[in-house]
Amino acid sequence: MGIAALVTWLLTAVGGFVMLGIWIARGGRRTSRFSPGLIFGHFALAAAGLVVWIVYLFAGIATLAWVALVLLVPVALLGFTMFARWIPAYRGRTALAGGPGATGTAGPPERHFPVAVVAGHGLLAVATVVLVLLTALGMSGS
Repeated sequence: MGIAALVTWLLTAVGGFVMLGIWIARGGRRTSRFSPGLIFGHFALAAAGLVVWIVYLFAGIATLAWVALVLLVPVALLGFTMFARWIPAYRGRTALAGGPGATGTAGPPERHFPVAVVAGHGLLAVATVVLVLLTALGMSGS
């Protein structure tokens, strides 16, 4: 289960990198509803947790699994915050252009995040948290 968590974590990171690249390429902090602290705090904590998880997989120290899980809590909270701020941007995109999938150039950079990437990132993140929790519970119970 630990390897499955690693795979979902890495796939989640790919989606995050796609969105980060779009955010930076479209102007980042100049017109965004996301502050750089929010974006980079989410990224830094997720990356730190991933490093801890990889060390846990090699070392097998149960405490590291719990540390990775604790790091995922603020990552998830920051992710929910960004999702809540993304929804109005997405709705604004569809309202401006008249329908789903519109790609107007105005507005905040997060307006250009593909819905499939946002949804996949979120679903994989939930799966990662569940797998990390189940792995930590399994390790502490043995």
